[in-house]
Parts: sequence; structure tokens; C-alpha cells
Amino acid sequence: MRTKKSLAEIKGLSDAKIEKMVEAARKCVPNYGWQTGSSVEKQRAREIVRINFGAQQINDLLGGGLESKAITEIFGEYRTGKTQLCHTLCVTTQMPLESGGGAGKVAYIDTEGTFRPERIHSIAARFGLDAEAVLDNVCHARAYTHEQQMELIQSVAAMMAEDPFKLLIVDSITANLRVDFSGRGELAERQQRLGQMMSRLRKISEEFNVAVLVTNQVMSDPSGGAMFVVDPKKPLGGHVMAHASTIRLSLRKGKGEQRVMKVVDSPNLPEGEASYQISSEGIVDYKD
Repeated sequence: MRTKKSLAEIKGLSDAKIEKMVEAARKCVPNYGWQTGSSVEKQRAREIVRINFGAQQINDLLGGGLESKAITEIFGEYRTGKTQLCHTLCVTTQMPLESGGGAGKVAYIDTEGTFRPERIHSIAARFGLDAEAVLDNVCHARAYTHEQQMELIQSVAAMMAEDPFKLLIVDSITANLRVDFSGRGELAERQQRLGQMMSRLRKISEEFNVAVLVTNQVMSDPSGGAMFVVDPKKPLGGHVMAHASTIRLSLRKGKGEQRVMKVVDSPNLPEGEASYQISSEGIVDYKD
């Protein structure tokens, strides 16, 4: 999944060699080119996996759970449960398919240093799984810069080629970019790097049939119309992030322990909301 331009930058590859490589790759891909809509429908029904979020209201909102072959973005301010959703999915992804799981491993790219193995223990106990076995199937990597983050995204494909992964988490996608690029003078380069990361994540999700979950930070809307909006906070990444994500979910605080998830954008889901709360056992349905 590389362009001819990027292949030409590799030393030793001539234009003739590149053309032969591209032609050979086309023959190896059975679905290259046009397909009927019914063929696409059958292929999706056969391949797509939906992973349990741990809260039935969220599962119902999303048509069954977190979808594979798609990038799902969740954004919201602090204490809305972004990282807790990630921890819960680390466990539920390893459950059998018939139980709403993905029957696969998890890759976790941590840019904020918020991954806590001890949280996995209590969540695994809730679902009747062995915590040590669950942790052994979570591959964690800490990324301190956007360059290291990109290297980890590129290298995770090698792991997925060898082992059955079903979920890739990036928590969060914008934290390092926000620090490494500052001011409007570096905004264009920051957006370009973000676009490259999201493009790579999309290719990984489709090639290995994994669900990709990225968390995103928010900022106060600096526009003058923010005072007339109920929630003036907006996600980082602008249009690049909005177009690259398959499904966008916003999280906000409700009354007391209530948290609310809203479908902001999706190619197949209607707009709607679901309530949940954060417990010692991960994400659960909200109860008044």
C-alpha cells in the first residue's frame, strides 16, 4: 500500500522494477478493482467483527460494538472515560466471538503514560478471565514524541502479520503532536504528520481486519460564536482528523457519575446518545 513515488525513493528500485512490483501486487489482490454492492455486503458480513464496550447501551448505540476495519475516534475533556474505555476494550477484545469479543490480541500505543495494568485485573475478574493471561495478550508501547509514535504505528504491522490481533489503540493520537508542534507557523506540518498517521492506521485496519480506536484531546473553541454553543469545546486535528476517522464519538460529563457518548459522524449509524458510568470494573451501564 505504497505509492510509486515513495517506492522510487528506495535505493536500487528503478522505474521498470517498480512497474513490475505493482503489476505483481495487483495479481495477488483478488478484490482489486470493481465489485458489486452485494459482494461488498457479503464480504463485510463475513469479516467485520464488533467488540463489546462493556456497556449494553453503548453497544446498542453503535450497532453491536466497536467495528473492525474502521477507525473509531473518541474525544472529550478529562474524566469522561476515554482511557477507561480503552482499558475495558483491552479485556473484552480477548473474549470469544460468541460472547461479543474479538478473540484476538491488543496493541496499545500510550502517548500520555496512562496505561495501568492493575485496572486490567479488576476488569478481567468481571468477565471471568484470567488477568495474567489477558495482560500477556496486550502489547504496550510508550511513545514520547510524534516521530516515535509513527515508528510504532509502522512496526505494529509486523506483529499483526505473525499473531492474531483484533484491536489497535492509540491513546491519544494528538498529545505528542500538540507538544512537538507549536503555533500557527508549524500548523501545516503538524496536520500533515497527523494525516500520515491516520492514513497508516486505516491501511492497517483494512489489511489485518482489526478495530482501530484513537482517543483525541479537546480545546476551547476560540471563535466568537462559542458563547452560543452548549459545549464550546472542539476536538484537535481539524478537518484532517474529521475526514480520516470512520466513526466519531464525543464524550461528555452528565449529572453525578453519568457520562454521555454521542455519535457525531458515521457512515452507517444514526445520531444518538448513550449513557454509561466508570466503575472499578471498567465501563458499565449508567444507573440512576
